[in-house]
Amino acid sequence: MVSDSPAPAVPEIAIDQLCFSYGAKQVLHEVTLDIPSREITAFIGPSGCGKSTLLRCFNRINDRIPGAKVTGGAIRIAGIDIARPDLDLQVLRRRVGMVFQKWNPFPKSIFDNVAYGLRVHGEKNTKVIGERVEYCLRRVALWDDVKDRLKASAFGLSGGQQQRLCIARTIATKPDIILMDEPCSALDPLSTLKIEELLLELKNDYTIVIVTHNLAQANRCADKTAFFYLGKLIEHGPTVKIFSNPDVQQTESYVSGAFG
Repeated sequence: MVSDSPAPAVPEIAIDQLCFSYGAKQVLHEVTLDIPSREITAFIGPSGCGKSTLLRCFNRINDRIPGAKVTGGAIRIAGIDIARPDLDLQVLRRRVGMVFQKWNPFPKSIFDNVAYGLRVHGEKNTKVIGERVEYCLRRVALWDDVKDRLKASAFGLSGGQQQRLCIARTIATKPDIILMDEPCSALDPLSTLKIEELLLELKNDYTIVIVTHNLAQANRCADKTAFFYLGKLIEHGPTVKIFSNPDVQQTESYVSGAFG
């Protein structure tokens, strides 16, 4: 008998019983979580609960920290185990872009910031680079502000503009996934609103995972929300359910402001 039900979607990121340690200190405990494609998933929880550590596992930036290691479990991106010894980390980090808490443009021009990744990955055609730079700046709603000063230093932009420039730099190399670690924590409310509007537009083309302490931001932007506490995934589900009718009392206490 043939079922009319559609096949379940393969998660963009599949985390299975992941354990992670910094030296002797275990910071993630058997985390199992599927992150769907082309949605925004928010990680929430108190400081030190492992949110950012998990985020940095997805592009293996944690590899750079002495003593940091996965001690159990696995992460698969599009079905590929990212711990495979033959995995090309440059390819992984091209596929999985990252935007950090504090905007970090390079000490280069606005144009060269966006073009940087293209050149690193071997693109030499100036027409192709120019078109891609314009496209990315338009996507982050910066083009009209900077089109007449592309050769000027990126440091001349406001904080919110610099963060959007960093997002443009991230999408220039056409990643599948964008990781964001507290991208609005240092921004004013208006700049934060612009970033949130941008995220809602970008999720049509990218899988986005965002770490945030701003519960209202998670509620506004995320399709799914995962709540962490002391390195453990406490609850995960549709954002509206996590904030309005969670299954776990600890989740309810956190989202209601009883602790944080």
